[in-house]
Amino acid sequence: MGKRLDIPLPKSDLELVLILDKVSHPGNLGAVCRAMMNFGFTQLRLINPQCSPDDEEARNRAKHAGSILDHVTVFESMEMAVDDCQLIIGTSGKRETGSKVMFRHFFLPWELQDHLKNYSGKVGLVFGEEGKGLSTSQLKSCDVLVTIPTWEGYPICNLSHSVAVLLYEWHRTRIMNKELDARQMEYLPSQEMLDPDVRRVFRKSIEDFVSASQIDSQRKEQLVTTMTRLFFRGIPKNPESQQAISLLIEATTAMQKLSNDNNWKTARRRRVNDVSK
Repeated sequence: MGKRLDIPLPKSDLELVLILDKVSHPGNLGAVCRAMMNFGFTQLRLINPQCSPDDEEARNRAKHAGSILDHVTVFESMEMAVDDCQLIIGTSGKRETGSKVMFRHFFLPWELQDHLKNYSGKVGLVFGEEGKGLSTSQLKSCDVLVTIPTWEGYPICNLSHSVAVLLYEWHRTRIMNKELDARQMEYLPSQEMLDPDVRRVFRKSIEDFVSASQIDSQRKEQLVTTMTRLFFRGIPKNPESQQAISLLIEATTAMQKLSNDNNWKTARRRRVNDVSK
């Protein structure tokens, strides 16, 4: 469980490079690598790291993302680390008010993705040193800034948590834009709604269930509507709907038998195609 599947990494028009400045905790470094692999990113650059990519704790925390540590590149300055990037995005959890608002002028994660959706090229996403973040001069050298809208009572995230949140939003955009290849999309939950036949049977099963109940006839129509709205509010898919249909049919049959309604023998439905359209 939790192992990496042998499938190609996602590809998109934007090539994302993750850049960490002066990372000091090997556990954080490993956790960042794991978060990167979780969302299909592998390019990691370090600026003056204070811990080694070969540290045992970093390797342990990276789990099956150790290959990122194997291929990490190290730079002496931020300028060198972002030299080939066409857009540099800085990150910060400091959200001052007053005169500094214009300087920091942040994107929120989903706003950033919306602005980048029509672009291609290499993007550097830069994270500052644990406990300090990016310096003012580093933030000034970034083209745009992004912040995570955490609760103001405890606003600063752990480094690896910040990476995971931003990469999730990045990967979510790839999924929404259907940028993953067919094999990768197979592992995502299907978003297709009910087949028309299943939908018809589902609604008929609800009607039969209510009809077989001992509820006052004047309330049955209202109850059918209420149960239909309740079930369909979740936009059910075919497999889960089939299970609900089976349960409704079994319950309906049991109530019909108890009330000596011969429909429990003559009108039993077991399959979707047993009901007429």
